[in-house]
Amino acid sequence: MTLAARIERTKAILEEWLRGLYHGMISHPAYEKIEKEAEDIEDTFMLACFPDAFGIPSPISYYTAELLPYLENEFESWERRMWDRQSLIERKGHQYHF
Repeated sequence: MTLAARIERTKAILEEWLRGLYHGMISHPAYEKIEKEAEDIEDTFMLACFPDAFGIPSPISYYTAELLPYLENEFESWERRMWDRQSLIERKGHQYHF
């Protein structure tokens, strides 16, 4: 193996290692926080549109029922998440207290 080949190999290994370090320390935690925040915003929107799914009477449910065909794929998973979630305040608390 020539010196140039060794240098290229070492450079590739170092580049891969640095890419993994960057992803693990900076990129991945940011993606997790963004995904959790997007999920919370989606949950809030769905709860505002369909409060009657949880027994909360709302006059806007009549109008938001027109959205149901467009949101049917998300509706079941959202409803399951909301029933499984112990408390919205508890979830928000976990974001700030690890």
